[in-house]
Amino acid sequence: MPIIQPGRFTARHDGPLVVFLIGMRINRFMQVSQWLPVARAMGPMIDELTRDPDSGFLGAENLFQPWRTVLLAQYWRDFDSLERYARAADKHHLPAWHAFNQASRQNDSVGIFHETYLVPRRGLETIYANMPKFGLGKVAGTVPVTERRETARSRMTGIKPDAKPDTRGNGAVDEKEEGV
Repeated sequence: MPIIQPGRFTARHDGPLVVFLIGMRINRFMQVSQWLPVARAMGPMIDELTRDPDSGFLGAENLFQPWRTVLLAQYWRDFDSLERYARAADKHHLPAWHAFNQASRQNDSVGIFHETYLVPRRGLETIYANMPKFGLGKVAGTVPVTERRETARSRMTGIKPDAKPDTRGNGAVDEKEEGV
């Protein structure tokens, strides 16, 4: 049973990030021999990435969909690291990708998908209230929500909620950051 972290927390991540959603959909349950190898391929890849701190892989979170779809949210330092892993001939991914492509030409019993999102620095915000470690907070660690991180906007921008408005119309300005 996961340990609940009482209180309000936000992820301890303040840089750019790549969010990579990858998954599979079982189209024909009875053709286990077609979809089981696809389902089993991800574990060795995640193990391999977790053991290599230089890979750029930050971590992953399983997000199971009912019945047919398995989804894994992966967090990466940058797109180059993700692409380097995907193309590396000496890693688990490329042989699994080739095997899936070969098998899927004759059979549509399993589908796969991925979506890649490049998130710039200060382009994300998180909140976890009375939750076990989850998602980016699980991967990057968490910090308590303080006055400086009280609102979604302050977590997203890093600007205090009570900052003076920018007279140029560009949003709030933190007095310390502007030297006021």
